[in-house]
Amino acid sequence: MNDITCYDTRDIILDVTEKLIYRHGIAATGMALLVKTAGVSRKSIYRYFANKDELVIAALQRRDERWMQWLRSEVERSDGSAERLLGLFSALKAWFGSADFRGCAFINTSGETGNPHDPVRLLAKAHKQKLFEYALELCKAHGSPDPERQAAQLLILIDGAITVALVMGDSTAADHAHCMARTLLGL
Repeated sequence: MNDITCYDTRDIILDVTEKLIYRHGIAATGMALLVKTAGVSRKSIYRYFANKDELVIAALQRRDERWMQWLRSEVERSDGSAERLLGLFSALKAWFGSADFRGCAFINTSGETGNPHDPVRLLAKAHKQKLFEYALELCKAHGSPDPERQAAQLLILIDGAITVALVMGDSTAADHAHCMARTLLGL
């Protein structure tokens, strides 16, 4: 029962990698720190991942899936299409108030790469595309007259609020974005 299986070890490595990258960034998260924090050998890490880049991508992919599931579950608690649209910002407000909030992992890691074709940057772009598509889905369900335009504007409000909350330490950024979304959507 207490034996760690290969699957468990891989999950531990991914969980630790994600947490360290989110807290310190990719460059500051070296293999020695990963080994020490995960409590696994370097050989174990390389058994599952060919190199650090592959490990980083796998950890960020898991974060993308989990974060999008979290956002959807938070938003879907709201009744009605207008409430769900505004629920995007209620979810952000709760996140901003959490002890481990460090901004958007995808904006943060994307900022560490200079190459727009870097796999980390491409993953960040895919994450933002998923966020746009979710906002679009909500706008269409609400019957917005120009759902693509409004979804693009909501994406900017979301990412702007995340950035302001992190950089300025302003947990009310979600409230301000919520107000702006009301105006934008005519609610």
